[in-house]
Amino acid sequence: MLPLAEVLVSLVAALGFTLLSTHISVNPLIRVGQVSGLAKLQQYAAVLGLPLLAVLLYTAYRGSLLRHQAAKRLVCAALAGLATGVLAGGVVVALRGTPWGLGGQEGDPSALIAMANSFLHGESMSGIYPPLFPGLMAVWAKIRYDVPGGTGFALKDFQIFFTAIAGPMTYLAWRLLLRPFWALLIAVPSALLFMDPIRPYSHGSMLVLLPLLGYCLREMRRSADRPLRGSLLRGAVLGLVFGVVFLWYSGWYVWAAPGVFVLALFLFPWRAGKTAVKRAGAFVGVTLLTAGVVGAPLIYQMARLGSQTPDRYAFLAVYVDPAYVLGWVSDRSGKLEYQTWPAAGEMAGQSGFALLLLFAVGLGVGLALRNIMVLTAAATLAGAWLARFWFASHMAHDKAVQLYPRTTWIIMYCLMILAVLGMMAVIHRGSGWAERTLRPSGADPAARVVPRRVVAQLAAGMVCAIALFGTMGASWSVNRYMPQSDNMSMGIDAWRAHTVKTADGTCPRFAPDKKNCADIVTNDWRQNRDDGELWCGGIGPLNWKSVCGRKPPASEIQKEEQEQKQKREQEQKREQEQKAKQ
Repeated sequence: MLPLAEVLVSLVAALGFTLLSTHISVNPLIRVGQVSGLAKLQQYAAVLGLPLLAVLLYTAYRGSLLRHQAAKRLVCAALAGLATGVLAGGVVVALRGTPWGLGGQEGDPSALIAMANSFLHGESMSGIYPPLFPGLMAVWAKIRYDVPGGTGFALKDFQIFFTAIAGPMTYLAWRLLLRPFWALLIAVPSALLFMDPIRPYSHGSMLVLLPLLGYCLREMRRSADRPLRGSLLRGAVLGLVFGVVFLWYSGWYVWAAPGVFVLALFLFPWRAGKTAVKRAGAFVGVTLLTAGVVGAPLIYQMARLGSQTPDRYAFLAVYVDPAYVLGWVSDRSGKLEYQTWPAAGEMAGQSGFALLLLFAVGLGVGLALRNIMVLTAAATLAGAWLARFWFASHMAHDKAVQLYPRTTWIIMYCLMILAVLGMMAVIHRGSGWAERTLRPSGADPAARVVPRRVVAQLAAGMVCAIALFGTMGASWSVNRYMPQSDNMSMGIDAWRAHTVKTADGTCPRFAPDKKNCADIVTNDWRQNRDDGELWCGGIGPLNWKSVCGRKPPASEIQKEEQEQKQKREQEQKREQEQKAKQ
Protein backbone atom coordinates (compact mmCIF):
# COMPACT_ATOMS: atom_id res chain seq x y z
CA MET A 1 0.00 0.00 0.00
CA LEU A 2 2.87 2.43 0.67
CA PRO A 3 4.01 2.71 -2.98
CA LEU A 4 0.43 3.43 -4.02
CA ALA A 5 0.12 5.96 -1.21
CA GLU A 6 3.28 7.72 -2.42
CA VAL A 7 1.80 8.06 -5.91
CA LEU A 8 -1.53 9.40 -4.64
CA VAL A 9 -0.05 11.78 -2.08
CA SER A 10 2.39 13.28 -4.59
CA LEU A 11 -0.24 13.80 -7.29
CA VAL A 12 -2.82 15.17 -4.85
CA ALA A 13 -0.27 17.62 -3.44
CA ALA A 14 0.68 18.87 -6.92
CA LEU A 15 -2.80 19.15 -8.39
CA GLY A 16 -4.43 20.28 -5.15
CA PHE A 17 -1.99 23.17 -4.81
CA THR A 18 -2.61 24.11 -8.43
CA LEU A 19 -6.37 24.24 -7.83
CA LEU A 20 -5.81 26.26 -4.67
CA SER A 21 -3.85 28.81 -6.72
CA THR A 22 -6.93 29.58 -8.81
CA HIS A 23 -8.28 31.50 -5.77
CA ILE A 24 -5.44 34.05 -5.90
CA SER A 25 -7.13 37.28 -7.02
CA VAL A 26 -4.61 39.75 -8.45
CA ASN A 27 -4.01 41.67 -11.67
CA PRO A 28 -1.07 39.77 -13.18
CA LEU A 29 -0.10 42.57 -15.56
CA ILE A 30 1.03 45.01 -12.88
CA ARG A 31 4.17 44.30 -10.87
CA VAL A 32 2.55 44.87 -7.48
CA GLY A 33 -0.09 42.29 -8.39
CA GLN A 34 2.60 39.85 -9.45
CA VAL A 35 4.48 40.26 -6.17
CA SER A 36 1.28 39.75 -4.18
CA GLY A 37 0.58 36.61 -6.19
CA LEU A 38 4.08 35.25 -5.55
CA ALA A 39 3.69 35.97 -1.84
CA LYS A 40 0.31 34.21 -1.71
CA LEU A 41 1.84 31.14 -3.35
CA GLN A 42 4.51 31.06 -0.65
CA GLN A 43 1.87 31.48 2.04
CA TYR A 44 -0.09 28.51 0.71
CA ALA A 45 3.11 26.46 0.46
CA ALA A 46 3.98 27.24 4.06
CA VAL A 47 0.49 26.44 5.37
CA LEU A 48 0.54 23.07 3.61
CA GLY A 49 4.21 22.22 3.96
CA LEU A 50 4.97 23.11 7.57
CA PRO A 51 2.57 20.52 9.05
CA LEU A 52 4.19 17.85 6.85
CA LEU A 53 7.65 18.79 8.08
CA ALA A 54 6.37 18.88 11.67
CA VAL A 55 5.09 15.30 11.35
CA LEU A 56 8.41 14.22 9.85
CA LEU A 57 10.45 15.81 12.64
CA TYR A 58 8.13 14.50 15.35
CA THR A 59 8.39 10.90 14.15
CA ALA A 60 12.16 11.28 13.82
CA TYR A 61 12.42 12.17 17.52
CA ARG A 62 9.46 10.25 18.93
CA GLY A 63 7.81 6.95 18.16
CA SER A 64 9.07 3.90 16.31
CA LEU A 65 11.53 4.14 13.43
CA LEU A 66 9.20 2.04 11.32
CA ARG A 67 6.51 4.70 11.65
CA HIS A 68 9.08 7.37 10.81
CA GLN A 69 10.13 5.56 7.64
CA ALA A 70 6.51 5.42 6.46
CA ALA A 71 6.06 9.11 7.30
CA LYS A 72 9.25 10.03 5.44
CA ARG A 73 8.10 8.25 2.29
CA LEU A 74 4.81 10.12 2.25
CA VAL A 75 6.30 13.49 3.19
CA CYS A 76 8.97 13.26 0.48
CA ALA A 77 6.31 12.35 -2.07
CA ALA A 78 4.15 15.30 -1.01
CA LEU A 79 7.07 17.74 -1.15
CA ALA A 80 7.91 16.63 -4.68
CA GLY A 81 4.34 17.41 -5.65
CA LEU A 82 4.26 20.76 -3.86
CA ALA A 83 7.48 21.92 -5.57
CA THR A 84 6.06 21.81 -9.08
CA GLY A 85 2.58 22.59 -7.76
CA VAL A 86 3.94 26.03 -6.81
CA LEU A 87 5.41 26.36 -10.31
CA ALA A 88 2.09 25.44 -11.93
CA GLY A 89 0.28 27.74 -9.50
CA GLY A 90 2.48 30.59 -10.67
CA VAL A 91 1.43 29.91 -14.25
CA VAL A 92 -2.19 30.03 -13.08
CA VAL A 93 -1.55 33.46 -11.56
CA ALA A 94 0.31 34.74 -14.63
CA LEU A 95 -2.54 33.66 -16.94
CA ARG A 96 -5.39 34.79 -14.71
CA GLY A 97 -8.17 36.35 -16.76
CA THR A 98 -7.20 34.88 -20.14
CA PRO A 99 -8.13 31.50 -21.67
CA TRP A 100 -4.88 31.38 -23.64
CA GLY A 101 -1.71 29.60 -22.63
CA LEU A 102 1.81 30.98 -22.40
CA GLY A 103 2.84 32.36 -25.77
CA GLY A 104 -0.67 33.09 -26.97
CA GLN A 105 -0.63 32.45 -30.71
CA GLU A 106 3.06 33.17 -31.34
CA GLY A 107 6.33 31.27 -31.27
CA ASP A 108 6.42 27.57 -30.41
CA PRO A 109 2.88 27.63 -28.93
CA SER A 110 1.56 28.76 -32.32
CA ALA A 111 3.17 25.70 -33.94
CA LEU A 112 1.61 23.38 -31.33
CA ILE A 113 -1.80 25.00 -31.83
CA ALA A 114 -1.47 24.61 -35.61
CA MET A 115 -0.53 20.94 -35.22
CA ALA A 116 -3.54 20.34 -32.99
CA ASN A 117 -5.74 22.12 -35.55
CA SER A 118 -4.41 19.79 -38.23
CA PHE A 119 -5.36 16.77 -36.13
CA LEU A 120 -8.85 18.20 -35.65
CA HIS A 121 -9.19 18.63 -39.39
CA GLY A 122 -8.25 15.03 -40.09
CA GLU A 123 -4.69 15.58 -41.26
CA SER A 124 -1.87 13.18 -40.41
CA MET A 125 1.23 13.80 -38.30
CA SER A 126 3.03 17.15 -38.56
CA GLY A 127 6.39 16.23 -40.06
CA ILE A 128 8.82 14.64 -37.63
CA TYR A 129 7.51 16.37 -34.51
CA PRO A 130 6.38 14.00 -31.70
CA PRO A 131 2.62 13.75 -32.19
CA LEU A 132 1.29 12.70 -28.79
CA PHE A 133 1.13 16.10 -27.08
CA PRO A 134 -0.55 18.06 -29.93
CA GLY A 135 -2.80 15.05 -30.56
CA LEU A 136 -4.01 15.11 -26.96
CA MET A 137 -4.47 18.87 -27.26
CA ALA A 138 -6.83 18.27 -30.18
CA VAL A 139 -8.82 15.66 -28.27
CA TRP A 140 -9.10 17.86 -25.17
CA ALA A 141 -10.08 20.90 -27.24
CA LYS A 142 -12.83 18.86 -28.93
CA ILE A 143 -14.15 17.50 -25.62
CA ARG A 144 -14.04 20.63 -23.48
CA TYR A 145 -14.14 23.65 -25.78
CA ASP A 146 -15.13 22.90 -29.38
CA VAL A 147 -14.95 26.61 -30.31
CA PRO A 148 -12.58 28.66 -32.48
CA GLY A 149 -9.34 28.90 -30.57
CA GLY A 150 -10.14 25.84 -28.50
CA THR A 151 -6.75 24.26 -29.16
CA GLY A 152 -5.08 27.35 -27.68
CA PHE A 153 -7.30 27.08 -24.62
CA ALA A 154 -6.42 23.38 -24.35
CA LEU A 155 -2.73 24.31 -24.48
CA LYS A 156 -3.18 26.45 -21.37
CA ASP A 157 -4.76 23.53 -19.48
CA PHE A 158 -1.95 21.22 -20.52
CA GLN A 159 0.78 23.71 -19.65
CA ILE A 160 -0.58 23.95 -16.12
CA PHE A 161 -1.41 20.27 -15.64
CA PHE A 162 1.84 18.78 -16.93
CA THR A 163 3.93 21.39 -15.13
CA ALA A 164 2.19 20.41 -11.89
CA ILE A 165 2.79 16.66 -12.24
CA ALA A 166 6.42 17.02 -13.36
CA GLY A 167 7.65 16.81 -9.75
CA PRO A 168 5.65 13.68 -8.88
CA MET A 169 6.61 11.96 -12.15
CA THR A 170 10.31 12.70 -11.64
CA TYR A 171 10.25 11.64 -8.00
CA LEU A 172 8.37 8.41 -8.73
CA ALA A 173 10.72 7.56 -11.60
CA TRP A 174 13.70 7.93 -9.28
CA ARG A 175 11.96 5.86 -6.61
CA LEU A 176 12.45 2.88 -8.92
CA LEU A 177 16.16 3.10 -8.03
CA LEU A 178 16.63 5.20 -4.89
CA ARG A 179 15.24 5.65 -1.40
CA PRO A 180 12.88 8.57 -0.73
CA PHE A 181 15.41 11.14 0.49
CA TRP A 182 17.81 10.63 -2.42
CA ALA A 183 14.99 10.53 -4.96
CA LEU A 184 13.71 13.83 -3.56
CA LEU A 185 17.20 15.35 -3.62
CA ILE A 186 17.40 14.74 -7.38
CA ALA A 187 13.75 15.33 -8.29
CA VAL A 188 13.11 18.75 -6.72
CA PRO A 189 16.19 20.69 -7.94
CA SER A 190 16.09 19.15 -11.40
CA ALA A 191 12.35 19.70 -11.90
CA LEU A 192 12.56 23.35 -10.81
CA LEU A 193 15.68 24.01 -12.87
CA PHE A 194 14.68 22.34 -16.13
CA MET A 195 10.90 22.61 -16.32
CA ASP A 196 9.65 25.03 -18.97
CA PRO A 197 5.88 25.54 -18.59
CA ILE A 198 5.62 26.71 -22.20
CA ARG A 199 6.58 23.19 -23.36
CA PRO A 200 6.25 21.01 -20.23
CA TYR A 201 6.23 17.77 -22.22
CA SER A 202 9.80 18.28 -23.48
CA HIS A 203 11.67 18.60 -20.20
CA GLY A 204 9.31 16.28 -18.37
CA SER A 205 10.28 13.45 -20.70
CA MET A 206 13.98 14.10 -20.06
CA LEU A 207 13.49 14.05 -16.30
CA VAL A 208 11.92 10.57 -16.33
CA LEU A 209 13.94 9.09 -19.21
CA LEU A 210 17.27 8.91 -17.34
CA PRO A 211 16.03 6.90 -14.34
CA LEU A 212 13.99 4.69 -16.69
CA LEU A 213 17.12 3.90 -18.70
CA GLY A 214 19.01 3.03 -15.52
CA TYR A 215 16.15 0.85 -14.33
CA CYS A 216 16.01 -0.91 -17.71
CA LEU A 217 19.75 -1.68 -17.65
CA ARG A 218 19.45 -3.01 -14.11
CA GLU A 219 16.57 -5.27 -15.15
CA MET A 220 18.61 -6.51 -18.11
CA ARG A 221 21.36 -7.67 -15.77
CA ARG A 222 18.87 -9.28 -13.40
CA SER A 223 16.91 -10.99 -16.17
CA ALA A 224 19.65 -13.62 -16.45
CA ASP A 225 18.59 -15.00 -13.03
CA ARG A 226 14.83 -14.66 -13.46
CA PRO A 227 12.19 -16.87 -15.12
CA LEU A 228 11.78 -16.14 -18.80
CA ARG A 229 8.08 -15.23 -18.46
CA GLY A 230 8.78 -12.57 -15.85
CA SER A 231 11.55 -11.05 -17.98
CA LEU A 232 9.30 -10.91 -21.03
CA LEU A 233 6.55 -9.20 -19.07
CA ARG A 234 8.94 -6.60 -17.64
CA GLY A 235 10.40 -5.99 -21.09
CA ALA A 236 6.95 -5.47 -22.63
CA VAL A 237 5.95 -2.95 -19.93
CA LEU A 238 9.22 -1.04 -20.24
CA GLY A 239 8.96 -1.05 -24.03
CA LEU A 240 5.47 0.40 -23.80
CA VAL A 241 6.70 3.16 -21.48
CA PHE A 242 9.69 3.97 -23.70
CA GLY A 243 7.46 4.06 -26.77
CA VAL A 244 5.02 6.49 -25.13
CA VAL A 245 7.87 8.74 -23.95
CA PHE A 246 9.29 8.66 -27.50
CA LEU A 247 5.98 9.85 -28.95
CA TRP A 248 5.74 12.43 -26.15
CA TYR A 249 9.16 13.94 -26.97
CA SER A 250 11.85 12.10 -28.90
CA GLY A 251 14.79 14.51 -28.78
CA TRP A 252 16.39 13.13 -25.62
CA TYR A 253 16.72 9.68 -27.19
CA VAL A 254 19.08 11.18 -29.78
CA TRP A 255 21.45 12.48 -27.12
CA ALA A 256 21.20 9.49 -24.76
CA ALA A 257 21.36 6.71 -27.36
CA PRO A 258 25.12 6.63 -28.19
CA GLY A 259 26.35 6.27 -24.62
CA VAL A 260 23.55 4.00 -23.42
CA PHE A 261 24.01 1.68 -26.42
CA VAL A 262 27.71 1.21 -25.65
CA LEU A 263 26.97 0.74 -21.94
CA ALA A 264 24.30 -1.88 -22.69
CA LEU A 265 26.83 -3.88 -24.73
CA PHE A 266 29.26 -3.68 -21.83
CA LEU A 267 26.70 -4.74 -19.20
CA PHE A 268 25.11 -7.55 -21.19
CA PRO A 269 25.85 -10.91 -19.49
CA TRP A 270 27.89 -12.34 -22.36
CA ARG A 271 29.90 -14.70 -20.12
CA ALA A 272 27.12 -15.86 -17.81
CA GLY A 273 26.21 -18.92 -19.90
CA LYS A 274 23.77 -19.67 -22.70
CA THR A 275 20.69 -19.58 -20.49
CA ALA A 276 21.56 -16.17 -19.09
CA VAL A 277 22.34 -14.81 -22.55
CA LYS A 278 19.02 -16.08 -23.93
CA ARG A 279 16.98 -14.61 -21.09
CA ALA A 280 18.74 -11.26 -21.23
CA GLY A 281 18.46 -11.26 -25.01
CA ALA A 282 14.75 -12.01 -24.81
CA PHE A 283 14.28 -9.14 -22.35
CA VAL A 284 16.13 -6.68 -24.59
CA GLY A 285 14.37 -7.94 -27.71
CA VAL A 286 10.88 -7.62 -26.26
CA THR A 287 11.68 -4.16 -24.88
CA LEU A 288 12.96 -2.89 -28.22
CA LEU A 289 10.18 -4.56 -30.20
CA THR A 290 7.40 -3.13 -28.04
CA ALA A 291 8.96 0.34 -28.03
CA GLY A 292 9.40 0.14 -31.81
CA VAL A 293 5.79 -0.85 -32.40
CA VAL A 294 4.46 1.95 -30.19
CA GLY A 295 6.80 4.55 -31.69
CA ALA A 296 6.48 3.27 -35.28
CA PRO A 297 4.53 6.26 -36.67
CA LEU A 298 7.19 8.74 -35.60
CA ILE A 299 10.06 6.44 -36.57
CA TYR A 300 8.59 6.17 -40.06
CA GLN A 301 8.25 9.95 -40.36
CA MET A 302 11.85 10.45 -39.23
CA ALA A 303 13.13 7.94 -41.78
CA ARG A 304 11.07 9.57 -44.53
CA LEU A 305 11.43 13.28 -43.75
CA GLY A 306 14.36 13.62 -41.35
CA SER A 307 16.85 14.98 -43.90
CA GLN A 308 14.30 17.51 -45.16
CA THR A 309 13.81 19.35 -41.85
CA PRO A 310 17.16 20.81 -40.69
CA ASP A 311 17.24 23.10 -37.67
CA ARG A 312 18.73 26.45 -38.67
CA TYR A 313 17.61 28.59 -35.74
CA ALA A 314 20.52 30.28 -33.96
CA PHE A 315 20.22 32.30 -30.73
CA LEU A 316 22.35 33.29 -27.75
CA ALA A 317 23.14 29.72 -26.61
CA VAL A 318 24.58 29.05 -30.08
CA TYR A 319 26.97 32.00 -29.99
CA VAL A 320 28.64 31.29 -26.62
CA ASP A 321 31.50 28.94 -25.79
CA PRO A 322 30.17 25.43 -26.61
CA ALA A 323 32.05 23.93 -23.65
CA TYR A 324 29.85 25.87 -21.21
CA VAL A 325 27.12 23.51 -19.98
CA LEU A 326 26.27 24.86 -16.51
CA GLY A 327 23.70 27.45 -17.51
CA TRP A 328 21.00 28.08 -20.07
CA VAL A 329 19.32 31.05 -21.68
CA SER A 330 16.39 30.94 -24.08
CA ASP A 331 15.97 33.02 -27.20
CA ARG A 332 14.44 35.63 -24.90
CA SER A 333 17.68 36.49 -23.16
CA GLY A 334 16.94 40.07 -22.13
CA LYS A 335 20.03 42.27 -22.20
CA LEU A 336 22.49 39.37 -22.19
CA GLU A 337 24.97 39.11 -25.07
CA TYR A 338 27.45 36.44 -26.04
CA GLN A 339 30.32 38.83 -25.25
CA THR A 340 29.23 39.10 -21.61
CA TRP A 341 27.45 35.80 -20.89
CA PRO A 342 28.28 33.52 -19.24
CA ALA A 343 30.22 35.47 -16.64
CA ALA A 344 33.74 34.10 -16.23
CA GLY A 345 34.47 32.29 -12.97
CA GLU A 346 37.53 32.44 -10.78
CA MET A 347 39.30 29.26 -11.95
CA ALA A 348 39.87 29.06 -15.72
CA GLY A 349 36.48 30.63 -16.24
CA GLN A 350 34.73 28.13 -13.94
CA SER A 351 32.71 29.39 -10.98
CA GLY A 352 32.80 28.11 -7.42
CA PHE A 353 29.53 26.27 -8.02
CA ALA A 354 31.03 24.54 -11.07
CA LEU A 355 34.07 23.40 -9.09
CA LEU A 356 31.94 22.06 -6.22
CA LEU A 357 29.64 20.26 -8.64
CA LEU A 358 32.54 18.67 -10.50
CA PHE A 359 34.11 17.63 -7.20
CA ALA A 360 30.89 15.84 -6.24
CA VAL A 361 30.79 14.27 -9.70
CA GLY A 362 34.29 12.95 -9.09
CA LEU A 363 33.09 11.38 -5.85
CA GLY A 364 30.28 9.65 -7.72
CA VAL A 365 32.54 8.25 -10.41
CA GLY A 366 35.29 7.38 -7.95
CA LEU A 367 33.24 5.77 -5.18
CA ALA A 368 30.08 4.48 -6.84
CA LEU A 369 31.03 3.36 -10.34
CA ARG A 370 29.35 0.01 -9.75
CA ASN A 371 26.03 1.77 -9.19
CA ILE A 372 23.95 1.21 -12.33
CA MET A 373 22.67 4.79 -12.33
CA VAL A 374 26.20 6.20 -12.06
CA LEU A 375 27.13 4.18 -15.13
CA THR A 376 23.99 5.27 -16.97
CA ALA A 377 24.45 8.97 -16.20
CA ALA A 378 28.15 8.86 -17.07
CA ALA A 379 27.50 7.06 -20.37
CA THR A 380 24.68 9.44 -21.29
CA LEU A 381 26.87 12.42 -20.47
CA ALA A 382 29.72 11.12 -22.62
CA GLY A 383 27.45 10.37 -25.57
CA ALA A 384 25.68 13.73 -25.38
CA TRP A 385 29.03 15.52 -25.01
CA LEU A 386 30.41 13.95 -28.20
CA ALA A 387 27.16 14.54 -30.11
CA ARG A 388 27.12 18.17 -28.97
CA PHE A 389 30.54 18.91 -30.39
CA TRP A 390 29.93 16.89 -33.52
CA PHE A 391 26.93 19.04 -34.49
CA ALA A 392 28.52 22.27 -33.26
CA SER A 393 31.73 21.63 -35.24
CA HIS A 394 29.72 21.06 -38.45
CA MET A 395 27.43 24.05 -37.90
CA ALA A 396 29.44 26.59 -39.92
CA HIS A 397 29.79 24.22 -42.88
CA ASP A 398 26.28 22.71 -42.85
CA LYS A 399 24.57 25.95 -41.76
CA ALA A 400 22.43 23.93 -39.35
CA VAL A 401 22.25 24.03 -35.55
CA GLN A 402 20.43 20.68 -35.20
CA LEU A 403 19.25 21.55 -31.67
CA TYR A 404 22.69 20.87 -30.19
CA PRO A 405 22.29 23.57 -27.46
CA ARG A 406 19.64 21.31 -25.89
CA THR A 407 22.39 18.94 -24.84
CA THR A 408 23.15 21.56 -22.18
CA TRP A 409 20.11 20.33 -20.25
CA ILE A 410 20.82 16.62 -20.39
CA ILE A 411 24.53 17.10 -19.62
CA MET A 412 23.68 19.31 -16.64
CA TYR A 413 21.11 16.74 -15.50
CA CYS A 414 23.71 13.97 -15.67
CA LEU A 415 26.17 16.07 -13.68
CA MET A 416 23.53 16.66 -10.99
CA ILE A 417 22.75 12.93 -10.85
CA LEU A 418 26.39 12.00 -10.50
CA ALA A 419 26.89 14.65 -7.81
CA VAL A 420 23.97 13.40 -5.70
CA LEU A 421 25.03 9.77 -6.08
CA GLY A 422 28.56 10.82 -5.12
CA MET A 423 27.26 12.33 -1.87
CA MET A 424 25.22 9.18 -1.27
CA ALA A 425 28.32 7.01 -1.75
CA VAL A 426 30.33 9.16 0.69
CA ILE A 427 27.65 8.80 3.38
CA HIS A 428 27.21 5.06 2.87
CA ARG A 429 30.92 4.34 2.85
CA GLY A 430 31.54 6.74 5.72
CA SER A 431 28.90 5.09 7.90
CA GLY A 432 30.29 1.66 7.04
CA TRP A 433 33.80 2.78 7.94
CA ALA A 434 32.55 4.21 11.24
CA GLU A 435 30.83 0.93 12.13
CA ARG A 436 33.94 -1.11 11.36
CA THR A 437 36.62 1.05 12.94
CA LEU A 438 34.98 2.95 15.81
CA ARG A 439 33.13 0.06 17.45
CA PRO A 440 34.75 -0.71 20.85
CA SER A 441 36.22 -4.19 21.20
CA GLY A 442 33.78 -6.58 22.83
CA ALA A 443 30.77 -4.37 22.09
CA ASP A 444 27.44 -5.87 21.16
CA PRO A 445 27.51 -6.48 17.36
CA ALA A 446 23.86 -5.43 17.16
CA ALA A 447 24.63 -1.98 18.67
CA ARG A 448 25.44 0.72 16.10
CA VAL A 449 28.18 3.30 16.54
CA VAL A 450 25.93 5.85 14.84
CA PRO A 451 22.41 5.15 16.15
CA ARG A 452 19.64 4.82 13.59
CA ARG A 453 17.70 7.47 15.46
CA VAL A 454 20.47 10.01 14.81
CA VAL A 455 20.51 9.11 11.13
CA ALA A 456 16.72 9.56 10.97
CA GLN A 457 16.93 12.95 12.67
CA LEU A 458 19.69 14.14 10.33
CA ALA A 459 17.75 12.98 7.27
CA ALA A 460 14.62 14.76 8.52
CA GLY A 461 16.57 17.98 8.90
CA MET A 462 17.92 17.67 5.36
CA VAL A 463 14.41 17.10 4.01
CA CYS A 464 13.43 20.40 5.65
CA ALA A 465 16.34 22.07 3.84
CA ILE A 466 15.21 20.61 0.50
CA ALA A 467 11.68 21.85 1.18
CA LEU A 468 12.96 25.38 1.83
CA PHE A 469 15.04 25.26 -1.35
CA GLY A 470 11.98 24.02 -3.23
CA THR A 471 9.84 26.98 -2.22
CA MET A 472 12.59 29.49 -3.01
CA GLY A 473 13.49 27.81 -6.30
CA ALA A 474 9.87 27.55 -7.40
CA SER A 475 9.31 31.25 -6.70
CA TRP A 476 12.42 32.12 -8.76
CA SER A 477 11.19 30.01 -11.65
CA VAL A 478 7.64 31.40 -11.49
CA ASN A 479 8.84 34.99 -11.36
CA ARG A 480 10.52 34.63 -14.77
CA TYR A 481 7.15 33.97 -16.44
CA MET A 482 5.22 36.86 -14.94
CA PRO A 483 3.84 39.05 -17.78
CA GLN A 484 6.16 41.68 -19.25
CA SER A 485 5.83 43.62 -22.49
CA ASP A 486 9.56 43.38 -23.28
CA ASN A 487 9.96 41.09 -26.31
CA MET A 488 13.34 39.90 -25.04
CA SER A 489 12.08 38.80 -21.61
CA MET A 490 10.59 35.43 -20.69
CA GLY A 491 7.52 37.25 -19.43
CA ILE A 492 6.51 38.16 -22.99
CA ASP A 493 4.82 34.76 -23.36
CA ALA A 494 2.37 35.44 -20.54
CA TRP A 495 1.88 39.00 -21.82
CA ARG A 496 0.91 37.71 -25.26
CA ALA A 497 -1.70 35.43 -23.71
CA HIS A 498 -3.49 38.56 -22.47
CA THR A 499 -3.53 40.23 -25.90
CA VAL A 500 -5.63 37.68 -27.86
CA LYS A 501 -9.41 37.75 -28.01
CA THR A 502 -11.48 35.21 -26.12
CA ALA A 503 -14.00 32.86 -27.74
CA ASP A 504 -16.78 35.48 -27.62
CA GLY A 505 -14.64 38.07 -29.41
CA THR A 506 -13.89 40.26 -26.39
CA CYS A 507 -10.49 41.05 -24.91
CA PRO A 508 -9.26 39.18 -21.83
CA ARG A 509 -10.08 40.70 -18.47
CA PHE A 510 -6.64 42.26 -17.88
CA ALA A 511 -5.74 43.00 -21.50
CA PRO A 512 -3.30 45.96 -21.69
CA ASP A 513 -5.30 47.43 -24.59
CA LYS A 514 -9.00 46.62 -24.45
CA LYS A 515 -9.59 47.99 -27.96
CA ASN A 516 -6.78 46.31 -29.82
CA CYS A 517 -6.61 42.57 -29.17
CA ALA A 518 -5.50 40.05 -31.78
CA ASP A 519 -8.07 37.94 -33.60
CA ILE A 520 -8.16 34.17 -33.11
CA VAL A 521 -6.20 32.29 -35.77
CA THR A 522 -7.16 28.73 -36.73
CA ASN A 523 -4.46 27.84 -39.26
CA ASP A 524 -3.30 24.28 -39.86
CA TRP A 525 0.36 23.35 -39.54
CA ARG A 526 2.63 23.77 -42.55
CA GLN A 527 6.36 23.20 -42.80
CA ASN A 528 8.28 26.47 -43.14
CA ARG A 529 10.28 27.00 -46.30
CA ASP A 530 13.97 26.22 -45.85
CA ASP A 531 16.28 28.86 -47.37
CA GLY A 532 19.43 26.93 -46.49
CA GLU A 533 20.80 29.67 -44.21
CA LEU A 534 21.07 30.16 -40.44
CA TRP A 535 18.47 32.39 -38.83
CA CYS A 536 20.45 34.78 -36.63
CA GLY A 537 17.99 35.24 -33.75
CA GLY A 538 18.61 37.89 -31.11
CA ILE A 539 21.16 39.77 -33.25
CA GLY A 540 20.66 43.21 -34.77
CA PRO A 541 20.55 43.27 -38.58
CA LEU A 542 23.83 45.16 -38.81
CA ASN A 543 25.64 42.27 -37.05
CA TRP A 544 24.14 39.33 -38.94
CA LYS A 545 27.12 39.19 -41.31
CA SER A 546 29.76 39.07 -38.57
CA VAL A 547 27.87 36.61 -36.33
CA CYS A 548 26.09 34.23 -38.70
CA GLY A 549 27.85 34.97 -41.98
CA ARG A 550 24.75 36.06 -43.92
CA LYS A 551 22.83 39.15 -44.88
CA PRO A 552 19.68 39.89 -42.86
CA PRO A 553 16.36 39.57 -44.69
CA ALA A 554 14.43 42.71 -45.49
CA SER A 555 11.84 41.88 -42.82
CA GLU A 556 14.48 42.08 -40.08
CA ILE A 557 15.73 45.44 -41.36
CA GLN A 558 12.18 46.79 -41.38
CA LYS A 559 11.60 45.41 -37.89
CA GLU A 560 14.77 47.12 -36.61
CA GLU A 561 13.75 50.41 -38.21
CA GLN A 562 10.28 50.16 -36.66
CA GLU A 563 11.74 49.50 -33.20
CA GLN A 564 14.12 52.44 -33.53
CA LYS A 565 11.21 54.64 -34.60
CA GLN A 566 9.16 53.58 -31.57
CA LYS A 567 12.09 54.31 -29.25
CA ARG A 568 12.48 57.81 -30.72
CA GLU A 569 8.76 58.47 -30.33
CA GLN A 570 8.86 57.32 -26.70
CA GLU A 571 11.87 59.52 -25.99
CA GLN A 572 10.14 62.53 -27.58
CA LYS A 573 7.02 61.85 -25.54
CA ARG A 574 9.04 61.73 -22.31
CA GLU A 575 10.79 65.00 -23.20
CA GLN A 576 7.47 66.69 -23.85
CA GLU A 577 6.07 65.46 -20.55
CA GLN A 578 9.12 66.79 -18.69
CA LYS A 579 8.79 70.19 -20.38
CA ALA A 580 5.10 70.31 -19.49
CA LYS A 581 5.92 69.61 -15.83
CA GLN A 582 8.57 72.35 -15.80
